[in-house]
Amino acid sequence: MGNNGPVTRPASTRARLDQVCAAAVEVARAAITDVDPADVGDHLQAVAEGDRLVTHYFECRLAGYRGWRWAVTVTRVPRSRTVTICETVLLPGADAMLAPGWVPWQERLKPGDLGPGDLLVTPADDDRLAPGYLLSDDPAVEETAWELGLGRPRVMSREGRAEAAQRWYDGDHGPAAPISTAAPAAARCGTCGFYLPLAGQLRQTFGACGNFYAPDDGRVVSADHGCGAHSETLTETPETPVDELPTIYDDSAVEAVTVSRAPGSVESAEPAEPYGHP
Repeated sequence: MGNNGPVTRPASTRARLDQVCAAAVEVARAAITDVDPADVGDHLQAVAEGDRLVTHYFECRLAGYRGWRWAVTVTRVPRSRTVTICETVLLPGADAMLAPGWVPWQERLKPGDLGPGDLLVTPADDDRLAPGYLLSDDPAVEETAWELGLGRPRVMSREGRAEAAQRWYDGDHGPAAPISTAAPAAARCGTCGFYLPLAGQLRQTFGACGNFYAPDDGRVVSADHGCGAHSETLTETPETPVDELPTIYDDSAVEAVTVSRAPGSVESAEPAEPYGHP
């Protein structure tokens, strides 16, 4: 039996730089005809792609294409000194400015992007949801829903609820929010009369704020969140004594007033009447 080793030559041999193709710098440069010659810069390098196959790289001076390179691949037939063009492309270099990678639309959405009239289709295999008959906070409800086929088609799975709980806890309505850290230590939502606990497993950690004057009114807050509108924040107004000001009389501003006497009044020259009856 003969040698059954690899029949192809090593990559180092295949990638040997052909000197005739490597010397065809100006031929490669002349192949870039889609732009002005001034947009083609200095020759950067020649890279062997295979037998008698070489790619020449040129600096790109097009506005907005910093770090990009013109790539022109040339070749020749065996025993021929004539070089021909294979292809011409514009490729990004190591420090090229590139557009961000494409991200599917459902992964680009952020909270607040959905506006009036917009529709957001939920994938059928969404990990945050599970069939309604498979998951519930109440075992009795699970059993009844399974037997009767009632309830919502899908509910949040345990993974979905854990993800939502972590997002809420780390957000603006958790214990680390600025308004919570600035509130008194005892002013926690879990002890507030306006705190409406959620149902199910989230009840122990989250609830809705029902205080009209609180900044989190109508929002889900954690039990250890807090603000200055706590129901037990009672401020007693201290009694401050009021200093009485002295009465000041201005004798220099006395005005004489003439008083007319009513009919039947007693003149000052008449003797006073004795007390009692005559």
